[in-house]
Amino acid sequence: MDDLLLLVHRIPYPPNKGDKIRSYQLLRYLAGRYRVHLATFVDDADDWQYVPTVAALCASSHFAPLRPLAARLRSLGALARNRALSLDYYRDRKLARWVEQTVQQVRPQRVVVFSSPMAQYGLLPGAQVVIDYCDVDSAKWQQYAARKSWPASLLYRYEAERLLRYERESARRAGAALFVSAPEAALFRSLAPESAARTGFLSNGVDTGYFAPEQGGVSPYGADEIALVFCGAMDYWPNIDAVLWFAEAILPALRAQLPAVCLYIVGARPAPQVRQLAQRPGVCVTGTLPDIRPHVVHAALSVAPLRVARGIQNKVLEAMSMAKAVVLTPAALEGIDANPGIHLRVADGAPAFIAATLDLLAPGRRATRDAMGAAARKLVEAAYGWQARLAPLEQLLEAPAAPACAAPATLMGGARA
Repeated sequence: MDDLLLLVHRIPYPPNKGDKIRSYQLLRYLAGRYRVHLATFVDDADDWQYVPTVAALCASSHFAPLRPLAARLRSLGALARNRALSLDYYRDRKLARWVEQTVQQVRPQRVVVFSSPMAQYGLLPGAQVVIDYCDVDSAKWQQYAARKSWPASLLYRYEAERLLRYERESARRAGAALFVSAPEAALFRSLAPESAARTGFLSNGVDTGYFAPEQGGVSPYGADEIALVFCGAMDYWPNIDAVLWFAEAILPALRAQLPAVCLYIVGARPAPQVRQLAQRPGVCVTGTLPDIRPHVVHAALSVAPLRVARGIQNKVLEAMSMAKAVVLTPAALEGIDANPGIHLRVADGAPAFIAATLDLLAPGRRATRDAMGAAARKLVEAAYGWQARLAPLEQLLEAPAAPACAAPATLMGGARA
C-alpha cells in the first residue's frame, strides 16, 4: 500500500453522528486502499473515547484538542490580517509540526483534505491533492449574513468574502475540488471559474444496514402521541433556525387540527434557544442520545424544515433508509435524487408545510405514509451505498499530480443516481 495524508477538521467518528458520517466513511474507504496518516481535531470532550478506534484504522495519527471558545477568540486575530476567520479557528502549531514531520518521513504522494480550512496544512507540491469541501462554506456565511442583523451580518459577510477567496486559492492549487452534490459543484464553478475543470461532486451515501427499519427497537413515544421527529446537531445554526421556525410557524397550526402532534428535536448540544422550546406545548428536546434510530423509526413523520441548507442532508437520507416518510423544504432536498410525492413530500413555506403534514397525518393515510417510506428505502438501497458513492475518489487519487488531470466527467462518474 502507498502512503496517504488525510486532514480532517473534526475527528471522523462515530459513524452515526450526522456531521461526521461522510468523513468517517471516507476514512474507512481510504484505509482499505492506502496507509493513512491522519491529522484531525477533537472539539468535543466526549469524542476522546473514539480516538483508539480511529487510530486503529491509520498507519499514524495526530489528534489535536480544540476548545471552541478559545478557537473563536483566536480566530478574531484574522481580522487584523484580512484572513478568513475559519483558517485561524483551525490553526494549531503542534498539528502543523506533526504534518511537516510526517511528510518528511513518508513523503506521501496523495493528500485528501476534508473541509476547506484544513487545506492550509496539505497543499503539498508534487502530490495529488484532492479537497473535499463538502459544501461551499462561503455561500453558507452569505446566507447567514442575509438572515442576521447588524453587527453579526457584517462579520458573516466578511467571513463569506475572505473564505471564498481562500476556497478559490486552495482549489486552484489542488488536483480536484469535490462537493457533496451537483448544485454545490455548479455553484462553486460559477464562483471559481478558473477551477471549473477540476470541480465535481461525490454524493453522500447511507449505511443501509445500520439505518434500517428493523433496527428501530422499542418506541420512545407515548401511545397517545403523533410524533414528528427532527434530527441533527442542535448547536448548528441552520438546524436551530429550522426548529425555531417549525415550532413558531408550523407546529401551532398542526396542533390546532391534531392536538396529539408533538415535535421531537433529537440531537446533541442543543443551543439555549432550542432548549427553551421544550417549554412549549408539544415540543420535546432530547439532547444527546446513544441511538437516534428508535425516534426516527417510530415517528409518524420525519420533518426537515430547513430554510438555510448547503449540500445533501444526511438526516433526510437516514430517515428514507429507515423507511420513514419525510416532509421537507426545497432547500433540504438539494442533491437528493428523489421524486416528490413518491419518495417524500416537498413543501415550500409554512402554509405548504402545514398542508402537506396534515395531509399525511389524516385518518386513513397510514398506508400512504408506509408506501412512501418503502419507496424511499428502496431508492436508498439502490442508489446511495457508500462504496458506490466513493468509488470515483480512487480514480482521482491515482491520476497524475497535475492541475489539469481531472476533468468534470471523471469527477462525476458514478457519483449520481
